[in-house]
Amino acid sequence: MIGLLRGKLADKRPNHVLIDVGGVGYDVQVPLSTFAELGALHQETTLLIYTHVREDQLALYGFLTAREKQCFELLISASGVGPSLALKILSGMGVEQLVPAIRKGDLAQLVRIPGVGKKTAERIVVELRDRLTGVDVPGAGKPATRSQLESDVASALVNLGYDERAVERAIEQSRASGNGDFAKLLRESLQILSSSAAQKSTRAT
Repeated sequence: MIGLLRGKLADKRPNHVLIDVGGVGYDVQVPLSTFAELGALHQETTLLIYTHVREDQLALYGFLTAREKQCFELLISASGVGPSLALKILSGMGVEQLVPAIRKGDLAQLVRIPGVGKKTAERIVVELRDRLTGVDVPGAGKPATRSQLESDVASALVNLGYDERAVERAIEQSRASGNGDFAKLLRESLQILSSSAAQKSTRAT
């Protein structure tokens, strides 16, 4: 099993990166939170790897932090949550927001993540609430332009299942701090979307 990859970042796009390790390219699926923190192309990077093996497929999932990888492994242990959905969950909500939501049984916040229905959210809470005690969450993340850059970010978020109008509003709010940097703009927009979902959940309650 592959547990870690260290090599040059040969290619990167939302949810997928290509790591060149000694001339061998490894296609690794990553959550947007990890993608947003990666450096520039051709720089050396290190990813913690979860190797998913099926009879007809071998897939690699990469994470920059042990906490994120641990959360991914817990998510896929829940009934009805496969690696693809777990990746969407971590892309739609950072660990700092996800873990407290599961611990509190905040179904309204969980079902706002694209791909998560009420029954899935209920199973996640029931099966994982007590198992998340070992996941360290130091603090909540902070909530971060329509040029070609903005279009690329919008496309990535819409493809993840976010409402197009909500994406546009998030990008508009984060435009001032994006500074022409794709990763920063993507991260800031994701945090604004998560913050907006949490506020709607509070009002509904």
